[in-house]
Amino acid sequence: MPAARLEIALRSGVPDTRGHSVREQARRLLHLPLRACRTREVYLIDFTLTVAERRALRAAFTDPVTARAAYDRLPPPPCDWVLEIGFKPGVTDNVGRTARALTADVLDRQPAPGEEVFTATQYFLSGPGLERDQVLRLASEVLANPLIQTMRCWRRAEWLAAPVDRTPPRFTETPEITARTIPLDGGDAALERISAEGILSLSLTEMHAIRDHYLDPARRAGRAAAGLPPWPTDVELECLAQSWSEHCCHKIFAARVRYTDSEGRTALIDSLFKTYIQGATRAAQRDWLVSVFTDNAGIVRFNERLYLTYKCETHNSPSALDPYGGAITGIVGVNRDPLGTGLGSALLCNTWGYCLGSPFYYGDLPAGLMHPRRIRSGVHQGVIDGGNQSGIPYARGFE
Repeated sequence: MPAARLEIALRSGVPDTRGHSVREQARRLLHLPLRACRTREVYLIDFTLTVAERRALRAAFTDPVTARAAYDRLPPPPCDWVLEIGFKPGVTDNVGRTARALTADVLDRQPAPGEEVFTATQYFLSGPGLERDQVLRLASEVLANPLIQTMRCWRRAEWLAAPVDRTPPRFTETPEITARTIPLDGGDAALERISAEGILSLSLTEMHAIRDHYLDPARRAGRAAAGLPPWPTDVELECLAQSWSEHCCHKIFAARVRYTDSEGRTALIDSLFKTYIQGATRAAQRDWLVSVFTDNAGIVRFNERLYLTYKCETHNSPSALDPYGGAITGIVGVNRDPLGTGLGSALLCNTWGYCLGSPFYYGDLPAGLMHPRRIRSGVHQGVIDGGNQSGIPYARGFE
């Protein structure tokens, strides 16, 4: 049975602040001739529903003062183009999860396996001479992240003529889960190709280390006894790449660095982190440093009665891929760790800092990279949602 598609739009005369923001960004950042933008929320409620339950859910999802709603399709506002953005199959849809919990509350029952709620956002765009490639550019450079989201656009007439899409963003077929063995007995070019094609981001030196690990005779004998192939499966290789990534193990901070100074003297630094961060902190040890590098967060003595906990971490790399998601998981993780320090601490405020390129850069960008201005905007929103809206305000920030 297809999902129930519920569209919710602001009533005529209610200012659409999100649409206004889209119009200003399109003009200021992309110089597009966008005259107006109205937005609309879409919920695909993949539950088995009676007529009465559909009516109850529409009332629960809709603010009757500011919004109107209908199943399948509301009449569109005046526009030239319709753009719809949703999440790809398998990507976490946080609003959808919340809507699923609301649906369960309204129906007064626990969702059955497979009963989900998915969300999308529609943009109704008007502008003289606005073309499809410009709409798609607005979608990919300002509104959506192609890594995790889908984008569809229609001319107004095309959208009105198209059938209503009630298909949830699930995988169209149940994937056959079969691990593939990845032989690593080729030359250097083959190893580099495996890393590149698998998006493993492993250097040739790292691929050599993994290959040598699986060539070890004792390890091969152990794998054979366990019924495993001699070479790694694609799942094993992906796990190794994830664990050995810059974000997970901080390869640069932990690396051995050989360098030559301006006077020709050479030296070896065994871990920038251990030498200059841990080392400097331990060298400056004071009695008010209660716990450093041993618990989830650092602890300092404020007075004889109170301790303060501090935690920081970098989320620059994930934020470069998905600014909002990278920032929100960063600040939520930072909040989590003081809560787990000692007997747990009460959180007071957040600070944040990200290293970004100039928002005023107007040159060409390498393929696959977002503009620093867009990264900054997404990071800022992620910090707000991850901190402020959980009741923990941020006191200051820098970039």
